[in-house]
Amino acid sequence: MENNENRQNEEPQFSNQDHTLDSDNTTVRKTRIKHKRGRRKKKEKKTMSKNTKKRIFITLGSIVGVVAAVYLGGAFYFHSHFYPHTTINGSDFSWKSVASAEEHMKNQVESYTLMLKEKNGQTEEISGQDIDVIYKKNHALEKVKEKQNPFLWPKAFWKESDVTAEIGIEYDEGKLDSLLASLHCVTAPDQVVSKNAQPVYDGNQFVIQDEVVGTQVNQETFAAKVKEAVSGFTKELDMEASGCYLAPAYTKESPEVQAAVDTMNKYLQTKITYDFSPKTEVVDKTMISQWLTVDDKMQVTFNTEKINKYIAQLATKYNTVGTTRTFVSGRGDTVQVEGGDFGWYLNQKDEYAALTANIESGQEVSREPKWSRRGADHGDQNDYGNTYAEVDLTTQKFWFFQNGQMIMNCDIVTGKPNGSDDTPQGSYDLTYKTKNAVLRGQLLPNGKYSYESPVAFWMPFNNDIGFHDASWQTRFGGDWYLTHGSHGCINMKYDDAAKLYDLINETTPIICHF
Repeated sequence: MENNENRQNEEPQFSNQDHTLDSDNTTVRKTRIKHKRGRRKKKEKKTMSKNTKKRIFITLGSIVGVVAAVYLGGAFYFHSHFYPHTTINGSDFSWKSVASAEEHMKNQVESYTLMLKEKNGQTEEISGQDIDVIYKKNHALEKVKEKQNPFLWPKAFWKESDVTAEIGIEYDEGKLDSLLASLHCVTAPDQVVSKNAQPVYDGNQFVIQDEVVGTQVNQETFAAKVKEAVSGFTKELDMEASGCYLAPAYTKESPEVQAAVDTMNKYLQTKITYDFSPKTEVVDKTMISQWLTVDDKMQVTFNTEKINKYIAQLATKYNTVGTTRTFVSGRGDTVQVEGGDFGWYLNQKDEYAALTANIESGQEVSREPKWSRRGADHGDQNDYGNTYAEVDLTTQKFWFFQNGQMIMNCDIVTGKPNGSDDTPQGSYDLTYKTKNAVLRGQLLPNGKYSYESPVAFWMPFNNDIGFHDASWQTRFGGDWYLTHGSHGCINMKYDDAAKLYDLINETTPIICHF
């Protein structure tokens, strides 16, 4: 028993060599099995790949075939039908044939009405029955369809086609014209007239005032658009969108308006100071802004009437020619002197040209106005200043004052008071002066003059009346002139005439008074 127990407790013993052989065989078997399985898988995979490709090719071919069939079918269909999303003159003709479209048009004639959508939200209608509308088949719809490329029909699903065509519509044009003339939108008395965008003065500068788009109908355009709508069998006409209203020529976006504003604001920079020493008159932007406007082509122009009115006011205020002057005579009394051409007289035409030129320059200017005749002073008391020549027709005296001082005093002989040779009173200035002249009277029928008088000094101031020496006079002053007076001139002794010749000039005022 002891031996048996020992045997039972003993474990099997294997040598290392036996274990190694068994392991190698197993590995070899496993390797062979893997190779066999790999070959089977490759073979199965290759077979599967061929089958898959075949199925894919078949599927793709089927798809291409279907697509081709659909595409060619569509091309064939749209060879005679309108594309989807096709609108002709506002009517939907998607998928329709020309024949069905023609039939549709024909069926619509009897109930045709054109609705006019007006700008103010109101509507008016033109009934086809009122203008005898009839439908006549033409080739307009066929031409629209022919412009389709049937092979490009897939694009039509993503693109809308809104076509205008002259459908075969006939109507009584005379009745339509009469109907248009009677529509409320044409005859309404409260139509708003469109106005251009305009430069306006805001108290400081010119800015753009928005345009006004009115409701006044452009009857020529309106008639054309209505006839176009009727001829096209259109159901609705938006008058504003169709340009049936008289629109302003210029809007706030128009470059011409902005250019006008820029020019006018440049003119506002002008400042003109008139010198009426010691007084001044100023023209600045407040006044200039009232004189500027634009014409129908948005060109900046001057308001001639307003500018001339201003210049006339200056003339009224500062002109002195022809005024009655209060004059303190050399004999010490005060006299009223009327008449004569001496004094200030504004040349209004020349001043207008100068004033507008100043404004266009955009600069500050200080100057005298443009005078036709000039006085000596703008003072409130007188316009002849303190240097002048004085002729006293009553006392037959002559004085010359220079800078307020009497520097010459002499006796004279004036015109004989017979109604034709009188020396007139008035205020004048010297016309010119010359030496060694011959004074001539009226030319007689025999070719001779009524008189010819050589003088050494000649100083005219009132047409052919002037100062001169008179060697033929034997007396001067007093009442000599009553019987031996001149033909109107102021006769002087030679020495007195010579002295005056040196003192007087063309700016010297000459005052003749009684």
